[in-house]
Amino acid sequence: MRYHQRLLVAAAGFLALLGIAAAAPPAQAASRTAPHQSGAAQRSLYAPSALVLSLGYGEDARSVQRAVMLRCTPRGGDHPNVTAACAALGEVDGDFTALSGDSGACTREYNPVTVTVDGVWRGRHTHYGGTFSNPCMLVRAKGPVFEF
Repeated sequence: MRYHQRLLVAAAGFLALLGIAAAAPPAQAASRTAPHQSGAAQRSLYAPSALVLSLGYGEDARSVQRAVMLRCTPRGGDHPNVTAACAALGEVDGDFTALSGDSGACTREYNPVTVTVDGVWRGRHTHYGGTFSNPCMLVRAKGPVFEF
């Protein structure tokens, strides 16, 4: 008889804990996904960042030699240095015109490369395109984002 009472008390305690635990996640999930006010628009705390970057040789973007996917939120894709590329974009809030690379010397050969970007940065659609006199000048001007 005592064994059954202990078992009953233990089961009641377990069910009470289970009820508390089951009630907690929805409240936490609601606070994590609740949008916050940013200017006139509302945005999620976890807005996606997924970009397709392409590179082609020549003065136009019609022939693409390489393309990579860069995801910063959540991190991933097939860019060879996701961490550095996402950090560089984070510093300029996804403004590709504001990106800068390291200073250094490049040859003066004319071997133009054209890059394009299409995708979403922190929930905003984005597009960028630019032509640089050679691959070295591209990296010097834009940093690790276009090192692929």
